[in-house]
Amino acid sequence: MPVRSALRAGRPLRPRRYLVKWINKQRVLIFGSRGISHRDRHLMQDLRALMPHSKPESKMERKDDLFVVNEICEMKNCNKCILFEGRLKRDLYMWIANIPSGPSAKFLVENVYTMAELKFNGNCLKGSRPILSFDENFTRNPHYILLKELFVQIFGTPYHHPKSQPFIDHVITFSVVDSRIWFRNFQILSEDGALAEIGPRFVLNPIKIFGGSFRGQAIWENPKFVSPAMYRQQIRKIAAHKYENRLENKMTYEESRPKESYQLNPIDEIFSGDTLEKASEIETQALVRKVKELETPALKNNQVRSKKKKSEVKELETPTSKKNRVKLKKKKSKQLKDLNKQDKKLKPKKTHKQGKKFKKWKGTTTTKKCFINQKAAPVEM
Repeated sequence: MPVRSALRAGRPLRPRRYLVKWINKQRVLIFGSRGISHRDRHLMQDLRALMPHSKPESKMERKDDLFVVNEICEMKNCNKCILFEGRLKRDLYMWIANIPSGPSAKFLVENVYTMAELKFNGNCLKGSRPILSFDENFTRNPHYILLKELFVQIFGTPYHHPKSQPFIDHVITFSVVDSRIWFRNFQILSEDGALAEIGPRFVLNPIKIFGGSFRGQAIWENPKFVSPAMYRQQIRKIAAHKYENRLENKMTYEESRPKESYQLNPIDEIFSGDTLEKASEIETQALVRKVKELETPALKNNQVRSKKKKSEVKELETPTSKKNRVKLKKKKSKQLKDLNKQDKKLKPKKTHKQGKKFKKWKGTTTTKKCFINQKAAPVEM
């Protein structure tokens, strides 16, 4: 109520905050097209709860042109718009536009997590005003500067909005990682700066920025963007190449495989042909084996004897030295044993007289017999 009318009526003046006018009259229309999934619908409802200056609208037909959104916004008295467009119930696209002059931006929404899915402990008042924080990248590149201005005008609740409350208890962050914009919502726990995530959370992959609202010349286009349909097509092609390689391997195996396999069962040979002839052949083979078994031991004895004679002749012809004996010790061969036996035979036998020696005792002229071993040292008394 104006001040003059209140004074005339004799009523007391209201507090000062009610006298301040609502100057920034931003109204955002949030709605979607037919074909969005249940998760996308919950995300749309979460954004409506976060933004008290938003307005709902029923779903739009997919056949309609997007330029019709401008007329819907004018009917609802809105100057900003967030449109969710679903395709194949898999992919979600989001449009952000300034109506009616533009600009407008198109994003692919990835990694969507709603408030119901996350179940965080944090909470904020419905209708409270947020603090918008942006990454450093929003001040460097020109297309990010334009997107920052759009986000500020859409997600920032106007001061003294009728449905808003005069509290600031949560922070909405926009950060650029891997050429994508990451959206997060945090509650302010204390003045020290302690935060707790509330939700929702999602990632915006920018595709194009147009000069007008939902049409016009493309101001900027993402060169790294690959549509999800193309990505799925590439995966299918890779899988198709694997299948083709498998078929080629099968064909080569069938071509190189022998037509007739080996007859591994010996019993089949018995029943092939005349049975009497086969039986006679088996008997003759058995007799031949018995004769060979009887002849083999005599042959073996003769071979062993001939080998011994040859080894003796070689030993006489080629004398071995000490070094060769050392090598033979390492090998632990039979030749070393045979050489040791020969040395024992060639050595002269010791007699009883050879082991005796006579020695004079000190201080005496007599000689006494003392049996001393040749290897042991002499004993002095």
